[in-house]
Amino acid sequence: MKVRIHYLKLCVLCLWLLGCNKKEFLDEKPDSDLFVPTTLEDCQTLLDNEIILGVTPTLGELSSDNLYLLPALWQSITTKERNAYIWAPDIYMDEGRVADWNAPYEQVLYANVVLDALDDIPEMPGNEQQRNTIKGAALFIRAYAFYNLVQVFALPYNPETAKSDLGIPLKLTPNVDESIQRSTVEETYSRMLNDLLEAQTLLPPDVTNYRNRPNKPAALAQLARVYLSMRQYDKAGAYADSSLRLYNKLIDYNTRDAATLRFFERTNDETIYQSRFVETNVLKSTSTTRDCMVDSILYSSYSANDLRRSMFYVNNAGRINFKGYYSGSLIAFTGLATDEIYLMRAECRARAGHVAEAMDDLNILLQKRWKTGTFIPYTASTASEALDIILLERRKELPCRGVRWTDIRRLNLENAGITPKRRINGQEYVLPVNSRLYALPLPPDALQLGNYEQNDRE
Repeated sequence: MKVRIHYLKLCVLCLWLLGCNKKEFLDEKPDSDLFVPTTLEDCQTLLDNEIILGVTPTLGELSSDNLYLLPALWQSITTKERNAYIWAPDIYMDEGRVADWNAPYEQVLYANVVLDALDDIPEMPGNEQQRNTIKGAALFIRAYAFYNLVQVFALPYNPETAKSDLGIPLKLTPNVDESIQRSTVEETYSRMLNDLLEAQTLLPPDVTNYRNRPNKPAALAQLARVYLSMRQYDKAGAYADSSLRLYNKLIDYNTRDAATLRFFERTNDETIYQSRFVETNVLKSTSTTRDCMVDSILYSSYSANDLRRSMFYVNNAGRINFKGYYSGSLIAFTGLATDEIYLMRAECRARAGHVAEAMDDLNILLQKRWKTGTFIPYTASTASEALDIILLERRKELPCRGVRWTDIRRLNLENAGITPKRRINGQEYVLPVNSRLYALPLPPDALQLGNYEQNDRE
C-alpha cells in the first residue's frame, strides 16, 4: 500500500509542476518532502511507470521531412501541430500545457526523486546490485529526457557556438522551490554525457523482456546517439561498437508476413529500450488516414526486393502511409534498437576511412531486409561513396523513428543542404538550411513559470 501512496503523491506533484499556472502554483505549493520513496522497491515501482517514462517529443518529427499532410488534415489538427508543420515563428499562439516539454520534465522529476531517495536508503548486504541498477536507470532516464528536450528546444550542437547557445534548464534535484535558468548547449550535453557514462557502469549487461528498463547496451547506444548529434564521430562509433558487442541481434524480415503485419511486437529481437512518441493527432494518423502521407521520394527509393517497402508502409488507395512500428502499437517507436546502432557504427567507420568495415556493417543489416537470395552486398571504393550509401540507407531504415529531425540538423552543419518544404493551399513554406527555426520555441506557460529566455526565431 505504501508504494501506491507514494506513487499517487508523486503524480500530484507532477500535476502541480506541469499543469498549474504560476498563480495557482504560488498560491498553494506542495511539500516536496512528502514525495520521496523510502525503499528500493518503491524506487523501482516509480521507474517502471512506462506511461510516464516511455514517451518522447513529437514536434521535431512533425517538423522533419518524413511525412506530408493534406490540407484537410492540416486544418483539423491542434494549433501547435499545425504551426510546427510549417515552421511558424510562433507555434503555440499562447496555448500551454505542451506535452513535448512537460512529459520529459516529468521524467526528469521521477529520476531526480529516485536519485535523491537513494541517498537515504541504507546500503545493506545483498542490495548493492539492486541499488546500482536503480541508480543507473534513473541516470539514464534523466539523460534520455534531456537529450529529447535539447533536440527540440535548442539549436544543434555546434562546437563553435555551444558555449553561448541556449540549451535547456537542467533540473537536477526534486526540490520544487529551486529556481534555475537555461544552461548552455555545451552544459546540457556535458550533463547528458556525465549521466550516461555513470549509468553504463551501473546497469546490467543483459537485455530482458522488460524493455522499458534501461540496460548497459542501451546506455552505450544512447552515448553513441549523443556523440553522433555532436558530430564527434570517433566517440559515437566507439560506443556503438561497445553496445553491439553486448547485444547485436537483428530481425530477418523474411520471417515476417507483410500482409498481416500491423506493427512489430514490442519485445522484438532488435529493441533494447522501448519508447514511443507522445500521442498526437498527426502521428497516430500516419497508418490510419490517407491524408497523412509518406514522402514520395523516400518511398520510391526502396527497391522491389527490399522488404522494408512492404513492412514499413501501406498503400491506401494510392496514398502511402507508415506502419510496422517497433512499439507494438499504432504510436511510432522512438527507442533504441540494434538496426540504428549498426548504422551509427557504419557511418562512423566510413567517416574514419574504414570503408570495408563500414560496408560490412551495412550489409549485415541489409541482408536481413531483402528477400532471401536477392540481396547483392554493397561495395564502395572511397569513404565518401560509402558514407553516401550509408546515409541513404539510414534514411530508409529509420523512418518515423524520431531521429530524422536530429539528422537534418547535424547533417546540415556538414553542408548537406537539406531544405524541407511544404505546400498548403497553394502556399509554399521552406525551412532554410541552419535556420534558427531549428530550435522550437519554449511553451508560454514554461516561460512564465520559469522566467526563461525565449529562443530567437527570427
